[in-house]
Amino acid sequence: MSDVLTTGPDDAAAVAPRGRDDHGGTWTLTPRGVATVLRLELRQRVRATRWVVILVVWTALIGGLTGLIWMAFGPVGEVGEDDTGPLTFGTIVFLVLSLGSLVAPALSATSINGDRAAGVLATLQTTLLSPAEIALGKLLAAWTTALALFVTSAPFIVLAYFAGGTPVGRLLVVLVLLALMLGVVCAIGLGWSAVAARTSSSAVLTYLTVAFLGLGLPLLFGLSVPFVTTEEKVQVVSPGFTTGSGRTECVRQTETMSVTHTELTWWLLAASPYVVVSDASPTQGDDPYPDDPLSAIRAGVREARLGPPEVRDWCTDTVDDVRARRREELSATWPYGLAIDLLLATGFVVVTVRRLRTPSRKLPRGTRVA
Repeated sequence: MSDVLTTGPDDAAAVAPRGRDDHGGTWTLTPRGVATVLRLELRQRVRATRWVVILVVWTALIGGLTGLIWMAFGPVGEVGEDDTGPLTFGTIVFLVLSLGSLVAPALSATSINGDRAAGVLATLQTTLLSPAEIALGKLLAAWTTALALFVTSAPFIVLAYFAGGTPVGRLLVVLVLLALMLGVVCAIGLGWSAVAARTSSSAVLTYLTVAFLGLGLPLLFGLSVPFVTTEEKVQVVSPGFTTGSGRTECVRQTETMSVTHTELTWWLLAASPYVVVSDASPTQGDDPYPDDPLSAIRAGVREARLGPPEVRDWCTDTVDDVRARRREELSATWPYGLAIDLLLATGFVVVTVRRLRTPSRKLPRGTRVA
């Protein structure tokens, strides 16, 4: 939601024509041009009173929910015992990621079409600021605003870290990746704001895209299960008879059962922000069935990459340890997911730049130019 753009003397000098020789085309990028758009956007946001309201409500919401999570998982005196610390930390991380995915689209989903509707965008386009400078400046402004919200929530994540049981490497990785995911969401919103004529349409499309990445991909993975499930003959080790000494002997036999080859579809999960953050987080301990959300998602995705076990061992307890060791030997999943998310964000930025080129060949019906 864009307010009317106002500029001061310094801003006017910055965006004034610099001479035709200074302008290189659509993809020209100069620090001065990007900084000019960034400064204009940030001044516009800071002057809006709703920004202060959003910041206060955001901080209060994160703090209140963190307190409820803290009390739900154990009194303060018990935090750090067993798995309470990692469980609290992982839950708060997902809380910040989820709420950030809800708030960040509002910072960029109306950045282009909102300015166009207010007759502000044409003012920038008539200067020698290139489309790339306008797009990148607006993206950095939205990301900076999102990071300001993130900074206010970071202390609650750090507080959960001091609950114990969480490696310092996990804390650092989580903070970096959460910041990157907010940037991806801002880029998605910026792209849809350049494509859609109406601000309501771009906001809805942004939320749908973010929801598809976060929840839609895991749902799609679940729906693909019937297509990769076949009836196969499998070696099964199961409890058999009991000897005179009371020891149960294991019996190996071949049975026909349904086998799901998740190694064919695991990649559907890779781009989900929850998977990226979880898989990149260093774990502590070798529990085959971890309780905290970060480790549980990390183990689940890697289990899907392994596919079905060659032998179904229902008699001994060693199979879980073997699978856990094999999971840890796999290469990391998060680089694939992060690469997909960054490529998606880059694609939306490219679309934004192309839609900002002037003169425009075609504008949606009812679009205000100036």
